[in-house]
Formats: sequence, structure tokens, C-alpha cells
Amino acid sequence: MKVKVSLQQKCFDIFNVVFMFILMIIMLYPMIHVIMASFSDGNMLLVHEGLLLWPKGFNLLAYQRALTNPAILNGYKVTLFILVAGCTLNMLLTAIGAYFLSSKDILWKNLISFFIVFTMFFSGGMIPLYLTVHKLGLINSLWSVILVGAINTYNMIILKTGFNNIPESLKESAIIDGAGHITTLFRIMIPLSLPTLAVILLYYAVGHWNAWFNAAIFLNDSNKYPLQLVLRGILLINDTAAMTQDVADTETWAAGESIKYAVIVIATMPILCIYPFLQKYFVKGIMIGAVKG
Repeated sequence: MKVKVSLQQKCFDIFNVVFMFILMIIMLYPMIHVIMASFSDGNMLLVHEGLLLWPKGFNLLAYQRALTNPAILNGYKVTLFILVAGCTLNMLLTAIGAYFLSSKDILWKNLISFFIVFTMFFSGGMIPLYLTVHKLGLINSLWSVILVGAINTYNMIILKTGFNNIPESLKESAIIDGAGHITTLFRIMIPLSLPTLAVILLYYAVGHWNAWFNAAIFLNDSNKYPLQLVLRGILLINDTAAMTQDVADTETWAAGESIKYAVIVIATMPILCIYPFLQKYFVKGIMIGAVKG
């Protein structure tokens, strides 16, 4: 059966396609510019004006200097440690908290839920947070960065909503069979909530990968700086001296420009490579938290 499409519908479809194409170009071009600039010669890059759609004087010198910089390599190691340890702790605490909030007949559940949600809108501020970390003896420790963001209230509420969608009869059957809360959580609730858990894991991973502010406050040793804090120093403070020591003084600025773009690509590419593998979970995971509160 052939469906007749009106002229208005055709115009609307054409407008949508054109609009989405333009929007795609606007969002994609900054990434293209950074990648092409990272493969460009510094001198040619400085004098270039207008759009940059291909490298100017293709070379890999910027990547060679960036990847041999000890600060960047050490920043990668620190960030990977924070990522693995932080995400493990995040997911464990978030799952436990969500399981508690989704359980029935819990003493003072509503009051506790109120105080948990309260933290989404009000906080003590930076100074009380710093004093707390200082009193715990965590200053200049990587655990200060990990423990401060150990659990995110919003992610816990999303997971709690996902747990609520699991039939109560499954939990009751497990309890009748002798399962405790830990067994119920890890053998029933978590396996049935993998799409939501995948999205939350990605949220936490991106948060840890991009985090730099807490590290800048709590860490004093540059050897413990995560990658994003090293990147901040290179981009904002123009700290490229370690990578341009063998460059003539007149060429330092030009070499530093291409190195900055190369460092951005190096710091961004790993997390971008993870997105396609978890994208299929996005729709289901997000809708679980959006349809029901």
C-alpha cells in the first residue's frame, strides 16, 4: 500500500535533513580542526587563516614530542588508576545505595531518601570539603580524588529506578530460597540491570577521565597529577618547555602550538573510543531513569 505524502510533510522532512546535517557539521568541525592541527607544521599552522580541513605540512613531530613527555605518560598512569579504582568504588556504592532505596519496609526510608536527594541541591562548599579531606589526612593522596566523588546521587536515583522495574516477586522468591540481601543484589538485581549499569559506568568513567579540579586542590606533588591536570598546564599555562627543549627559540612558539593540539587528541581519544561500545545501552538506560521518578 502506497502512502501519499503531502507537500508539507516533504518540506518538513527536507528541512529536518538539512538542519541535522548542518548541526552535525557544526559539532564535528571542532574535532576535525583539532585533529588536522595536530598533524600540521607549527609555522604553517600559525599563519593559516580560515577553515582547517587537512593538515598544513603533514608531520608527526607533535605526537612524537607529546608521547615522549614523562609528565603525559605519568598522567596517563595516574588517570588509569583513578579510573579503575574510582569506577569500582562508584559502582559498588551506587548499587548498594540504589538497592536500599528500592527496597520496601525499610525503617526511616523516606527520611533517609530526603537527605540523600537534599545533597543534589545543597552542599557545604569548597572550604568545608577541603577541611574534611585535610582532617582525614588525605591531602596529596590520590584517594582524596577518588573518595570525594565516591557516589553520585543522580546516578544512584537512576539505578534505583531501574531496580524498581524488576518484579518484586523475583526478590521475594530469592529470599524464600534463603538468599540474603548481598546474594539478591549481585545475583538478581545487578544482572537484570546491565543496560542501566553500563550507562552509569560510562558517566562515572567520563567524570573521572575529565576531572582536574579536585586534583588541583588536593594534590601538591606533580608526579600525582592526572592527565587532565597535565593537559591544563600545557594549554592554559603554556607549559611546553619540556617538549621543546631542542627547538630554536624562534621556533618554540610554533612547535608548542601543534603540540597542544596533539595533547588534546591524546587525552580525548581513549574516552571517545569507548562510546561506540556502550551507545546501544544509552536509550534503554536513560529512558529507565526518565520515565519514572
